[in-house]
Amino acid sequence: MTGLSKNSVTKLIIGEEEGGQRLDNYLFRICKGIPKSHVYRILRSGEVRINSRRVAAAYRLQAGDLVRLPPMRFAASEAEEASEEVRGQALKADLPVLYEDDALVIINKPAGIAVHGGSGVSFGVIEALRQQRPQAKFLELAHRLDRETSGILLVAKKRSALTALHDMFREGGRADKRYLTLVSGRWMDKVRNVRQPLFKYLLDNGERRVRVAPEGKPSHTVFRLMSRWQRFSLLEAQLKTGRTHQIRVHLAHSGFPIAGDDKYGDFELNKALQKQGLKRMFLHAYQMRFPHPLSGETLSVEAPLPAPLQQFLDFLNRTESLEYGASL
Repeated sequence: MTGLSKNSVTKLIIGEEEGGQRLDNYLFRICKGIPKSHVYRILRSGEVRINSRRVAAAYRLQAGDLVRLPPMRFAASEAEEASEEVRGQALKADLPVLYEDDALVIINKPAGIAVHGGSGVSFGVIEALRQQRPQAKFLELAHRLDRETSGILLVAKKRSALTALHDMFREGGRADKRYLTLVSGRWMDKVRNVRQPLFKYLLDNGERRVRVAPEGKPSHTVFRLMSRWQRFSLLEAQLKTGRTHQIRVHLAHSGFPIAGDDKYGDFELNKALQKQGLKRMFLHAYQMRFPHPLSGETLSVEAPLPAPLQQFLDFLNRTESLEYGASL
């Protein structure tokens, strides 16, 4: 468990590269094989101390902080088995690099892989990168993509880059993020601004969901019609805000569910689409333009449409009349 003891107290000193991150995120990283629920339990009980004081999970670590951890009450074999599973899956993950320098690496994330472990998922992109790059001192997610979504994902290689990227996404307007999505229905507007507040809630089983509600957070997506067939439309979605499931919920609320969306989509249609070759949600983060977190120079990256999505568009071109635009 990364040098942690199951029988005695562990004390760790925070280094320069570890400073600035939340305490809970730091613990998730070093407590491999330990459930998140247990990490939060020892935080709430005060068994974790920083410089001999109790602190909240959101505490931002500082270089030189002394972290005291209690004995971890899980058999070493459990942690080792979990670690082996993570390692084996991570090494198999295909993570194409779209851009890389000393400050960040930009990944073309495949669909079906979570960005991080947790919530019933034993590993994610960030764990895979750390396993594949053991020499890297620092690798942290700058933002998130849904597990079912493919495309551009930014990972910081320096604490200073991570802070700048977080500020950029928090402020909004400085990063131009665009997605391609196929929806059910004949979308008629060339450009449509959807401004609907989004509210997050949990199902009885603890799964996260989002709905349009007056008490939700302000949310804005710009949709542009790229192509239209008899039953489907290909849209470009430009995020003006970055809410959870924003594109998916805005489209479903508008009456145009995303093809293959298993949370907000048309479930009967999804079954039919699987037989026709579309076995995933048709949502892909294909383009991003933003200032480099350290130099300020404008970066522009594109992630090509994954083969399964392109193949389904080819299928539509063979079986349905193209009413608008050009086929990709």
